[in-house]
Order: sequence, then structure tokens, then C-alpha cells
Amino acid sequence: MATRHPSRVDASPTPPEFADAVAQMRAARLRPEVLCEEMPAPQRIAPFASALSADVTVDGDDTGTGRLVLLHDPAGNDTWGGTFRCVAYARAEIPSDLAADPFLAEVAWTWLVEALASHGAEYSLPSGTVTKVTSDSFGGMAEEGGSAQLEIRASWTPEGDVGPHVEAWGELMCTAVGLEPVPVGVTPLPNRRGQRSER
Repeated sequence: MATRHPSRVDASPTPPEFADAVAQMRAARLRPEVLCEEMPAPQRIAPFASALSADVTVDGDDTGTGRLVLLHDPAGNDTWGGTFRCVAYARAEIPSDLAADPFLAEVAWTWLVEALASHGAEYSLPSGTVTKVTSDSFGGMAEEGGSAQLEIRASWTPEGDVGPHVEAWGELMCTAVGLEPVPVGVTPLPNRRGQRSER
């Protein structure tokens, strides 16, 4: 993973608890289909922030993408119910007929809940949205047919080690693009293409 310093909106020293959380993010293990890199974190949302971006590649095609932002306010935030907050985004290409399923949004939300549970990621105050986007082509583009995407936006207050939350986000993206779950007891190997680089 590319090495960048966590984003800060002020000149305050990085709190040890935030530095530890960022180290836990970097140590998270994701499936080999997930190419994950650090990216600049959004500014002015919290005093400290760190962010990851990822693409899910299946058979050479990018079928999904996502971002995960870890926010930290040492003074605490009443809305978060704590000093940390995870903000996640995942987008996947899906079959057009699946987008018509009236239960898809509800099912997609359970993917996140189940991913957090399966990785032992404890959390509180979850919130989010699931959006289905469909497109139809006409005229000179009619032969391309229709397309559909699923977008999941969520936030929650992490408790304990941040690593399992990163791994759950990775699993969410993989589930959204239709990959089968990794069997219980099997540890995924990092993607040599760029999930982690030696530092």
C-alpha cells in the first residue's frame, strides 16, 4: 500500500490512539481480488482522518470499487457516540434484472451487517443508504444495452481494533460483485499487485 501521512485539518500532533488505528487499517488483510491503496482523506469533517480506496478485479475486469474513511475527534462527537467513526462506500456492477428486485436494498444492507459480524468488528450507531442505479442506451448506443449499479453508503462507530472493520468493508465489496465468501478458517492472501507495499 502506498505510504501517506494521515490527513489533518490542524497542526495538532497526531494522537497515539489515532496513529494506532491507522496502523491497524494498514495491517488489515483483504482478499487477493481487492486492490487497496491509501488516498487523501476528506478535510474539515474531523480533526484527524485517514482513507483507503479499493477496486475489486474479477477475471481482469474491475467490477466494484469503494472507499473507507476513518474519522477521529479526540474530544468526542455526540452524533458518533465516541471518538472514531467509519464512513464506507461500495459500488458494484450488477445484472439489470437484479436491480428490479424489490428486496435488493434490504439484502445489500445485510451484507454489511453480516460482514462486520463475521470479522468480529464491534460497532454502534450504524446508518446508511442503498441505491440502485439503472441506465438504458438509445440511438447509436442502443447495442450496448442496459446497465445497473448498486451503491452502498454507510457509517458506524467502531469499537476495538479497526482492522476487522477494514476487512469487513473489503468483504462487503466482494459480496456486492458476486464473489463467493472465503471458507471459514481460510486466511486470504494479500494481492501482490498493490494491497501492501514494504515500508
